[in-house]
Amino acid sequence: MTQANAADTIRDDDVSKDEYELALEEGIEDESLLENPGLRKFSINSYGADYTVDSLVKRMRGGAFKVPEFQRRYVWSLKHASRFIESLLMGLPVPGVFLYKESETNEHLVIDGQQRLRTLQAYYDGLFNDKKFRLSGVREPWNGKSYSELDMADVLKLDDSIVHATIFQQDQPQDVLDSIYFVFERINTGGIRLSPQEIRNCVNLGPFILMAKRLNSNVAWRRVFGSVNNRAKDEELIVRFLAFYASGDTYSRPMNKFLNDFSARINRSNKDDLDVLGRVFSNTIEVIDRVIGPRAFRLVRALNAAVFDSVMVGVAKRLDRSDPINDSKLEFAYDSLIANDEFKQACEQSTSLEDNVRKRLMLAVEAFSGV
Repeated sequence: MTQANAADTIRDDDVSKDEYELALEEGIEDESLLENPGLRKFSINSYGADYTVDSLVKRMRGGAFKVPEFQRRYVWSLKHASRFIESLLMGLPVPGVFLYKESETNEHLVIDGQQRLRTLQAYYDGLFNDKKFRLSGVREPWNGKSYSELDMADVLKLDDSIVHATIFQQDQPQDVLDSIYFVFERINTGGIRLSPQEIRNCVNLGPFILMAKRLNSNVAWRRVFGSVNNRAKDEELIVRFLAFYASGDTYSRPMNKFLNDFSARINRSNKDDLDVLGRVFSNTIEVIDRVIGPRAFRLVRALNAAVFDSVMVGVAKRLDRSDPINDSKLEFAYDSLIANDEFKQACEQSTSLEDNVRKRLMLAVEAFSGV
């Protein structure tokens, strides 16, 4: 990255490598996490806005400010929260918040500052960890007082205190997930390193993403994949399979953008179409669990994401026919496919290249067509 374009150009090498190493530690092989998307350029408008505390609380209560799912854990102690309220009562400046404005809904996604915003809401609501929220360890006359117990002058001072917000919107490119990923990675002070699926769960939390979350509890899937992945890699694999099943012929790199675009588009589908996709996943993984069992999708020990997406698509396309499957033939076809050098190469080297994606999907569909 050169100094001249550092403000609007970001390279994603180090983030991807961290995610890849984490995935390997958890027994998942996914070379797409090593994708180098190159230099990404964004046209992002940002501006400042000053909010009074009572207006922030109103927006938090009404849902106009949304806290992403992966940020929902509240970690401040009562003392920390009390001192933040005290700073406002004393008229001291406090750190601002960082928000992403969604163009369609005008809702604001909290990028940074959720602990401060939730502290304000908790104090106004009067509860801290299900107990009466009284300030603790602060100066008189505020120590031990809840919001409702403050003097009127202090109530007005707190209500009218100003918190500065930096708000941004992305104009170009249209795939907003990319910029939010980079912004979260570089601005969020909570120290949370986000996976791509965590971003999708936050930004595209519509019917499709909610369905993927439900499918992640499928008993057969849990037997094949193992315990729930705390970075949503299992949910991402479900999204990845459905994207290749429904739109594999339109695939182009990078993988994350392909999945982002598919998630955003399919979220607008009607319930019947989503139900069909849900049944496709459930029926496919149940057949694979029954016939192949826990060794499914593994070239050696770790679950291989490229083997997963291609085998799942191959079996799903076969299940689209109404005639019954022969279990022994399916198992033989699976073992033959896994032993195929051309297939293994497409699943182990440059797995996100368009040619390798097309090759392994084609080989898998052919392998299971006759079972």
